[in-house]
Amino acid sequence: MRVNFTKMHGLGNDYIYFDCIANPELISCPEKIAPALSDRHFGIGGDGIVLILKHDIADFRMRMFNADGSEAEMCGNAIRCVAKYLCDNGYCDGDQVRIQTGAGIMEIAIKRDKHGNFELARVNMGKPVLKGPAIPVNIDLEPVKSASIALNDDISYQMTCVSMGNPHAVIFVDKITDEQVLLHGPMLEKHQLFPKRSNIEFVKVLSRNEIEMRVWERGSGETLACGTGASAVTVAAILNQYTDSKVTVHLRGGDLLVEWADNGHVYMTGPAAVAFTGNVDI
Repeated sequence: MRVNFTKMHGLGNDYIYFDCIANPELISCPEKIAPALSDRHFGIGGDGIVLILKHDIADFRMRMFNADGSEAEMCGNAIRCVAKYLCDNGYCDGDQVRIQTGAGIMEIAIKRDKHGNFELARVNMGKPVLKGPAIPVNIDLEPVKSASIALNDDISYQMTCVSMGNPHAVIFVDKITDEQVLLHGPMLEKHQLFPKRSNIEFVKVLSRNEIEMRVWERGSGETLACGTGASAVTVAAILNQYTDSKVTVHLRGGDLLVEWADNGHVYMTGPAAVAFTGNVDI
């Protein structure tokens, strides 16, 4: 069966999107097809696939599957892309949309240009989870801040752990290197301290309102951007008193504006773009 898809990205964090609103069973085994479709040499190429569905309580629902087939709770870049898809295809004509994710219902404020087209999305990412077992990480503290994690007798890091609906371990460094991200990242992802594995962020603080990060994403490897990761590193930077409450986060694919507001919620603002459309045999 040939199925239409839309390839989209948020700052280079790219997924293959399927419109399942009219037909929820359009993609019957997403965990099985995600690895093949995500392959950048033999497939369409991407960090995973996303299913866009109708929802009875929220306006819509998104399900996302990483490049290895594992289902993820939430992705800040992907949800902005879903919001853009809904606007571009006539499913959303207002400036607000509520989308159910594996991390709960997310509220998205849509900014349109003078022609009424999607320009930016501001996502209410909710309140960060800071209690160790709830993140989850096998450290019974709240918050889990500057906790030691060792790879071997010679290599260890200090991490701050945050859940933004999915687990993150944030490591502040003086300089971000390929060795940290590409070699230590996958080892840390599957460390015994993380019962559900973890996303790993390496972060350099540039100023009170500016940070740089690279991310090793659970189930996908290094990606050019991670919205939940940018939110988590902002929370971690504030907890460690490195930054103020509004931070510009520089990722390899571009910038996100993240705010940990007085109401306890984290707000993330950024763009989304269509790369191309097509159809594929499922």
